[in-house]
Amino acid sequence: MELSFTTHRIHLHHTFGISRSANDWYDIVYVYLKDHDIVGRGEAAPSMRYNESTEQILFILKHKVKLPEDCSNRETIWNHILPQLKGTKALEAAFSMALWDWWGQKCGQTIYELLEMDTHKMPLTSFTIAIGELDEIGQKVAEAEPYAILKVKLGTPGMDREIINEIRRHTDKLIRVDANEGWDLETAVEFCKWLADQNIEFVEQPFPANQLDDTASLKEKSSLDIYADEDSLNSADIPGIAHAFDGINIKLMKCGSLEEGKRMINLAKFHGMKIMLGCMVESSVGITAAAQLAGEVDATDLDGNLLINNDPYRGVIVQNGQIVLPTGKGLGLSVNSENENLE
Repeated sequence: MELSFTTHRIHLHHTFGISRSANDWYDIVYVYLKDHDIVGRGEAAPSMRYNESTEQILFILKHKVKLPEDCSNRETIWNHILPQLKGTKALEAAFSMALWDWWGQKCGQTIYELLEMDTHKMPLTSFTIAIGELDEIGQKVAEAEPYAILKVKLGTPGMDREIINEIRRHTDKLIRVDANEGWDLETAVEFCKWLADQNIEFVEQPFPANQLDDTASLKEKSSLDIYADEDSLNSADIPGIAHAFDGINIKLMKCGSLEEGKRMINLAKFHGMKIMLGCMVESSVGITAAAQLAGEVDATDLDGNLLINNDPYRGVIVQNGQIVLPTGKGLGLSVNSENENLE
């Protein structure tokens, strides 16, 4: 088996704005595990919110990571590589994807089959409308026409109500609100009361992480469900936040592996919490990997690949707003012909 990697700059259709940043592109890292005619593919889409960067990931890959002598078993390779990744979750996620992709192709099974995930009821995915100019909202809503649910980024002082009102000029679709840690308690209580009459499904991460007292207070006062994102990094977080949130958002780039994502699903269900499966801005490699878990969650926000205009891969697709997994083994990915030189 050979390990290789490369960077790829993904470009967005529109500037992707949230409460703390705005971007027109992101640099991601692809990890490849080549075993004769099998290529296992993984993607690292790091976030500075979690103190991870492309430069950090490339340094680890160039100076730290060595495959074991015995590369005959997925678990053996994973246990050998994991300590070398220095706790960098996006890179852990990339190796988790690549190893499961390789192993699935080797075993002749899909990843969701290997993980014993139920795929009979795949949820609808939302389509994200990021923070931007108000006069762009109509075009963004039009581009989201195939999707039944919108994910709207808020957390901008003085603009949040205008954003919702402008969207409502164009559509009455169900909306999920993501404040990205951008509110204070007084704002959140008042705004959630107003949002309750705007066909809103839930509110995600209203306050900066670890403000659990404020979150618990909002949960008690709001008729809308409150979901954790930055407060829900991995399964170890769930027992401590279950009292303050109605649900969690699982992202592979936060939790570090498909196995950990599955643990989070099981533990959230144990605590009676709802579950959304989310993503960073990623290509079809990362989105297809996350979608392997989608059949056992309540909601999905797996549109990162739909927001970019230069995806090198094809995998999971969306039909009538619903996640449809590829039928190929492993991740079931295929390469867009003009990007074959990436590997």
